[in-house]
Amino acid sequence: MTQRPADRPGSLVGAPFADVFAVADRIPGWLTRDQARRLFDEVRALAPGARVVEIGSHQGRSTVVLAAARADVEVVAIDPFVGGKFGGPTSRTRFEEHLQDSGLRDRVRLIPERSEDVRDRWTSPLGLVYVDGKHDAWSTAHDLRWSAFLAAGGRVLVHDCFSSIGVTLAILVRVLPAPDLRYLGRVGSLATFERARPGLRDRARILGELPWWLRNVGIKVLLRLRLRPLARLAGHQDVYDPY
Repeated sequence: MTQRPADRPGSLVGAPFADVFAVADRIPGWLTRDQARRLFDEVRALAPGARVVEIGSHQGRSTVVLAAARADVEVVAIDPFVGGKFGGPTSRTRFEEHLQDSGLRDRVRLIPERSEDVRDRWTSPLGLVYVDGKHDAWSTAHDLRWSAFLAAGGRVLVHDCFSSIGVTLAILVRVLPAPDLRYLGRVGSLATFERARPGLRDRARILGELPWWLRNVGIKVLLRLRLRPLARLAGHQDVYDPY
């Protein structure tokens, strides 16, 4: 008899969050435990048969969390793995190795292309969109257009929001004036938006995050200048950028 993914030895599907994150935390990346918990819970809340699109997978840290949350939800990972600081063939190899080691390789459909090219031919409805692709404003704004495949109430989660300059500019240009995306809040730099009509208070909440964004930009400048003691005075205890 064919085993379901959750029955196969070593598979994480359906495991408690603590067990899932213990595996994901061994994979290089910038997703915090609290942010991983938000992803995990969002997938758990989806209807059976729903589909999740992840834009930007790197080595699979977040992909493992998404794929392990539910056995009856499809996860589609979109990443071209082009050369650069966070891409290239090595990242794809590590991505596939990490999914295989986690018993999740057959739970994820990988599309190694640019998200805008995939979106141009996409037709299926989505239950959740997770955006963590290229962080310039143009790319992020295009990635946010995947929200068109969500039903009312569907959610878009955006990593490095109000931390990355490019991502935040895309939110200000694409989401702030949008009639169909409402800001719900954030866990660190992981922001959640809902496919719904926003009110003035919802738009004001986006603007209310700008001081935190400017603080994060300032910390990044201090870290680049190797002024870590000043960054610590600002409340940043890590050697890495705030995320």
